[in-house]
Amino acid sequence: MTEYGGEVFDLGYQHYDGPREGRMRARKAIWVNGMRTALGLGQGARAKILPGILFGIVILVAVIMSLIAAAPDSGEELPTHADYYRFISIVLLIFSAIIAPELLCPDRREGVIYLYLVRPLTITDYVGGRWLAFFTVSMALICTGQLILFIGFTLGADESLTYLKDNWLDVPRFLSAGLVIAIFTTTLPLVVSAFTTRKAYAAAFVIGLFFITAIIAGIVTECDQDELPSRGSPSYERALEECEPQTGEWGKWFGLVSIGEVPGHVSDIIMDDENESPVARQVRKLPTIIPILWYLTMTIGSGYILWRRYRRLTV
Repeated sequence: MTEYGGEVFDLGYQHYDGPREGRMRARKAIWVNGMRTALGLGQGARAKILPGILFGIVILVAVIMSLIAAAPDSGEELPTHADYYRFISIVLLIFSAIIAPELLCPDRREGVIYLYLVRPLTITDYVGGRWLAFFTVSMALICTGQLILFIGFTLGADESLTYLKDNWLDVPRFLSAGLVIAIFTTTLPLVVSAFTTRKAYAAAFVIGLFFITAIIAGIVTECDQDELPSRGSPSYERALEECEPQTGEWGKWFGLVSIGEVPGHVSDIIMDDENESPVARQVRKLPTIIPILWYLTMTIGSGYILWRRYRRLTV
């Protein structure tokens, strides 16, 4: 009979005696990696183009608005921090729709998600780390322009110290409004990305959802133009404010259909500003608590769906 022999080789494996950072270190790694992915860091030049363009637009809009505010009095109403959010809303929607799938879809398509879970890391840690990474980038994108705008308004005022003294409360207001917008634009695209491994599908669905619901809300909240006086007449603005849409009393509720404007309604409440879009005019007819509750329902509900979707991976 053939006898089998065995040999033992010393490959130099040694016991690890260094610091054990544990679960918190793994959470931090997920967060840092998510921010680098969203910004295209550590990747090719093409991955950095879109974040660079978006940050450039955010800064450019803030600079232009600052210059307009600093220009000699032209009799026109000066831009505000609330106006800034409305101007860059399309930028925020495109950014969130395209970048969010980068954080989730490749990990599931390539099976990397299961390697993460081998570590001292739970699925809640993974989802929370990815969400926090994208929220951090979104908040930086949103607030960078607002801070530039506030500095521009301050320096462009006739009396900078007086302007700062009279308007310093604008800072916590636009930061709070930015927080509301960042949470929403972070959560919704991520929950959509949780249901597909194709980044293009997720981005197209999110962008389509925003624009299609905006069109539908615009149609069902549009006033009957035949009942309005001619544009430019003294009573036009008042008539436009009081005009009921063709859907009647339901028009103010149908205004909530526009997904992209949901955080804007809460932002306007925080900033104590009135958006003059037809949808916003109708939503303002609702009790203030209604758009706030609708925002919380959509945000918390989307977050729960995201968590439950990934929770199934470990079952």
